[in-house]
This record gives sequence, structure tokens and C-alpha cells, in this order.
Amino acid sequence: MVRQPYPKKGTWTPDEDQKLIAYIMRYGVWNWNEMPRFVGLQRSGKSCRLRWMNYLRPNLRRGNFTREEEETIIRLQKELGNRWSAIAATLPHKTDNDIKNYWNTRLKNNNSASATTETSCSIEENSCDANSSASLNIPTMTDFPEPFACSTTFSPSDCHQTEEVDNTYSMRELLFHLNAIGRY
Repeated sequence: MVRQPYPKKGTWTPDEDQKLIAYIMRYGVWNWNEMPRFVGLQRSGKSCRLRWMNYLRPNLRRGNFTREEEETIIRLQKELGNRWSAIAATLPHKTDNDIKNYWNTRLKNNNSASATTETSCSIEENSCDANSSASLNIPTMTDFPEPFACSTTFSPSDCHQTEEVDNTYSMRELLFHLNAIGRY
């Protein structure tokens, strides 16, 4: 197997997008490092994976977050910390990068003020008062759930999602979708 020594970098062309979409719709996702060669792209597997996951997936929903999505992000960020891919697994139409950016630009500062008032520790004495020591829970590895397991074929039943997602699209529907969001 001979790999290209210097994969193409930079902006994706509509032709490259179309090739990747057509290949994945026909054969599915199997090995990101090998796929570019079969697709006919001179891109790295990582570049193809990121392009598909963050821009080309048919079930992505761009735009504003709903109030329910905000509440889910806030709750899961408190539970899981900055494990954006685990949080994104519960919001199937949003990418982990979109969630991370939304947290850092809109939600982080609004929620950090309430988090800091929960524990009022004295820096001089290096101790916490009786009320705040009970609320100061330092998580251990047993506090975190198992990593989210999802197959690479994006089957909703494999991902244990709560809502049913139809991932069957014809090429015409997919190209219409890409035209609508300005990606083709």
C-alpha cells in the first residue's frame, strides 16, 4: 500500500464533498484511514472524518440551540465536565465542536458564577465551612458512565438514541440538502 506523502490540505471543493458523500452513501463508513484512497481523494483519513462528521452528515442541524438543548448541555457539563463527544452523543443533530463552542461563548460564564457561590472556601485558612464541604464532591473514575458506544454505520439502534433518526437519503435528497445549507 503506497500512501500519498503529502495529502491535500485546505478548503474542500464541492467535487470532493460530492465524492465523499456518494461513497459513504453507497458503502458506508468502514475505515477512515483507508477510505480516501477508495473514494479517490488525496486527503487524510482524519480530514475526511472531520468533514463528514462536522459538515456533510445528513442529520446535522445548524443554527441556534433550543432551551432544552441548553439545559442538557449545562446538566451534562456539570456531570461529565468537558467531555464534548459524550455530551454530543445525547444531542444527535449537533456536533461536539458546536456544543463546545456554544458552551465557551454563551453558557460557561453564566453557569460559573452559580458554581463558585456553592462552595465558599477561605483561602487564608485553607479550609471550607461546614455547609460547603458537603457540596464539594470530587469525582472519581467510578462516577463517570461508560463511554458512549456507537457503530460507525450511524444506525440509530446501535447508538441507543432516544429519538428515531432516518439516515436513508437518496443522492438527490442529499444534494438538495447540501444546496440548502450552502455546502454544494
